[in-house]
Amino acid sequence: MLILRTLSKRPDQHGFEIAETIRNASGDVLQVEEGSLYPSLQRMLMKGWLSGEWGRTDENRRARYYRLTASGRRQLEHELDAYKRVAGAIALILKPA
Repeated sequence: MLILRTLSKRPDQHGFEIAETIRNASGDVLQVEEGSLYPSLQRMLMKGWLSGEWGRTDENRRARYYRLTASGRRQLEHELDAYKRVAGAIALILKPA
């Protein structure tokens, strides 16, 4: 969900940029490790949620740049709805008696 949301706000990011955007947006609380990030990106590519295009970074390194597809936007909406339901249920449980 975080990767999809990040790319919905700012498309055409490579993996390191996605991880940095998530870290910065969360106030350094959430850190996506490479061992989780790149397999997730690959799965999302295979599911058609993302498209990827090879390019060059500012440092002239080869990197794949990702963009959310229409299917990815629908998946993001689905995941946001599910998150809201779970967060609401947790809030009910944590509510003082």
